[in-house]
Amino acid sequence: MSQLDRAELAQQGALRADALRAAGVELVALTFVDNSGIARVKAVPVDRLWSAAAWGVGASNSFDFFLATDDITDGTYSRGPVGDLRLHPDLDALVPLAAQPGWAWAPVRKFDTEGEPHPQDARALAATAAARVAALGYNVRTAFEIEWVITAADAPDDPRSATAGPAYGFARLSSQASYLRALVSTLSAQGVTVEQIHPEYAAGQFELSVAPDDPVRAADIAVLTRETIRMVSEQHGLRASFTPKFSPDGVGNGGHVHLSLWDGDRNLCAGGDGRFGLTPTAEAFGAGIFARLPALLAIGAPSVVSYLRLEPHHWAGVFSVWGLENREAPLRLVQGPAGQRDRAANFEVKCFDLTANPYLVVAALLFAGLAGLSEEASLPEPVDVDPGTLPSAVRLPTSLADAVTAFEADSALTSAFGAEFATTVMDVRRGEIARLGSLPPGELCALMRYLH
Repeated sequence: MSQLDRAELAQQGALRADALRAAGVELVALTFVDNSGIARVKAVPVDRLWSAAAWGVGASNSFDFFLATDDITDGTYSRGPVGDLRLHPDLDALVPLAAQPGWAWAPVRKFDTEGEPHPQDARALAATAAARVAALGYNVRTAFEIEWVITAADAPDDPRSATAGPAYGFARLSSQASYLRALVSTLSAQGVTVEQIHPEYAAGQFELSVAPDDPVRAADIAVLTRETIRMVSEQHGLRASFTPKFSPDGVGNGGHVHLSLWDGDRNLCAGGDGRFGLTPTAEAFGAGIFARLPALLAIGAPSVVSYLRLEPHHWAGVFSVWGLENREAPLRLVQGPAGQRDRAANFEVKCFDLTANPYLVVAALLFAGLAGLSEEASLPEPVDVDPGTLPSAVRLPTSLADAVTAFEADSALTSAFGAEFATTVMDVRRGEIARLGSLPPGELCALMRYLH
């Protein structure tokens, strides 16, 4: 029997459509993020939103096996061209798109034609992980940092074509002041709270940070923010690249994730008796993530090009260490300023990038943290120097193949994902390795530059 209350969904869809029409919306973009990190889309006229809500919009099962290059790989659970899924918009997440007049956006959940949840729905997996945390009486506040490079539309291979100036320099911000102002205004109109925006290290590079939210909402915001950046960039004669490595000799774009564990209104990452104010619960949660960083790279750094970014001395976090405010550590404890630590303290995962599916990222991080809680794990001694200067420092995986091996060996993650989903995600990773693994770095960077 279907888990969907179709009559209620139809009614709610009709009500939301009325409100959207009143706001001038004519079309609704419905997105899901595939296992290669690409946001795929179907769209419906606003008059058909009730039907999409109740009955879904058709989509092939084969999207589970798409590569970022649009090749379709094979896998254990592939049905090829056979079968159908139904995409149901999350009506609570609907938002008119300020940069696309007449359009709204909503993320979807995937169901089969009988109304049963699809076992390879990344957004549903993230919700499951959050529910398991909640069942223990905790909640996690999460946020993604978005880094990107802009180029002039007529010079898309030159990161200096749109803006020049020193790293983090005011000159670079000033040269694109109207663009950045429009971007922040657009995000604000869509309900996204921007906490800061600034030029980054690499040529043409900027970074934007948003306020933390619950894990599923944080992943939704990551999708909406990236697509908004893309839209506003185009409207200003620019192209936006989120690739982990724009060029082999450049500094890459990261997709850092911040997360803190809470017991009601108490931040467990601060005010404890442990190192740097950690409570035992928060340390165990962080230790679960730390111990699984090699496996987590298969989720958070999921592309062949990701490993061109993961170099020592680039603040990418490539050694198996953690530390307080250590930007070379893949797991960094951010305390925040004295007097605000009860709100600000959090863990930052620095070794991830924006080729990742954000729903898979939050799911995997929560499952890893839950495993740490179950094990009553503890963190090793923190590192307060550049780990690349330590002869004993151990590298995290240096290739996607090694990360896949680590993921498949981690029973906590594979069991939490479920056999079908875990197998498919790694089949997709192997498909990318087969398709892209032998390309020279320059060719790989050029191919991947604007896919995500």
